[in-house]
Amino acid sequence: MIWLVAGALVLLAALGAPLFALIAGIALIGFSASGQPGTAVAIEFYRLADMPALIAIPLFTLAGYLLAESHAPRRLVRLTNALFGWLPGGLAIVSICACTLFTAFTGATGVTLVALGAVLYPALRQAHYSERFSLGLLTSSGSLGLLLVPSMPLILYGVVAQQFHTTPPVSIDALFKAGLLPCLLMVVLLSLYSAWNARGLPRPPATSAAEVWKAVKDAAWELPLPFVILAGIYSGRLAASEAAAATALYVLVVTVLVRREIELAELPRVIREAMLLVGAILIVLGFSLALTNWLIDADVPEKLFAALQAGIASKTAFLLVLNAFLLVFGMLLEGFPAIIILVPLILPVAMHYDVDPVHLGIIFLANLQIGIFLPPAGMNIFIASARFGAPPMSIIRACLPFYAILLLAVLIITYVPDLSLALTR
Repeated sequence: MIWLVAGALVLLAALGAPLFALIAGIALIGFSASGQPGTAVAIEFYRLADMPALIAIPLFTLAGYLLAESHAPRRLVRLTNALFGWLPGGLAIVSICACTLFTAFTGATGVTLVALGAVLYPALRQAHYSERFSLGLLTSSGSLGLLLVPSMPLILYGVVAQQFHTTPPVSIDALFKAGLLPCLLMVVLLSLYSAWNARGLPRPPATSAAEVWKAVKDAAWELPLPFVILAGIYSGRLAASEAAAATALYVLVVTVLVRREIELAELPRVIREAMLLVGAILIVLGFSLALTNWLIDADVPEKLFAALQAGIASKTAFLLVLNAFLLVFGMLLEGFPAIIILVPLILPVAMHYDVDPVHLGIIFLANLQIGIFLPPAGMNIFIASARFGAPPMSIIRACLPFYAILLLAVLIITYVPDLSLALTR
């Protein structure tokens, strides 16, 4: 009977059944096979109410949606252009920085491509950057902010990893600190390549002090936000949930009451769209907690480690295989489902290989950043294709040098754990 139900779940997955239903079905089958009642799934789902860290997810999501609906993307591009546009490859560096910051706040790489692509792509082409370079730069830069505060995937990884009570423990604050230097590494490497690529282009004149001041004044309300969040979290004075509450309140007041870029009549629509995403995340997360509990009870991670140990003896080899594995699944699954499904399997195995759980989170998301625009099925390939009106194969060819640069960054992040862990200590 159980095998028939399992076969039915595989068929439903092939037909496009919702992810939460499949996870719930697997958990129910697992608990039933072990002789436990199906109410165990509901009990695990109820545990979401006891997780204080989860409050950061709806608050940061709301802040990101409010920023996306306002004129903040335009002001962000103007400010970064005033500050860095005069450098060799300045507009490309502006694009990298703007995309990184916007993705960090929205947590959605596709939103970044849609919102900033309309501004940055024509500007790059007008500045004589080639079509191929411009497409590759924007498609690859759209995912960089996943390692930066207040990244939603980092919070989600922390919530899932906390169920295993690891030593050392995985806190959201530690993940926020751990992601800063790896994110900066990726930004710097892409910026250096952009400066090299632009060596034959006419160098733009230095931005006048008056224009810099106008750009700063234009972004005066948004400018303090990242610094307050970063300073609060990295100094230890603000927990992730407190930073999320302060961010959501500040953004709400600025966009609705101060700048009035979002009408009060439009506010319920924006909140509804943000909470639809949050609801989808929490439903999948709730059932995944039940699945995680069953995996632990059934010793699935231990059995997986025993199977891997026969062919992978060293930590170095394990990390190399892990990177390849995550790249493939990052291509096939979006960020949130990949974290929820894979972390319960990978984290216990990685702990056996003496991989720090906080470092593992950064490795995990660094690979997913690349997988999300990796051919042939990376989601951002098709979003960029639709946004810029270019065939998917053109997007893939344009991204080739950016794949190489970011893969180098991932290898550095993987094999130099101090890059991730220095700030957490």
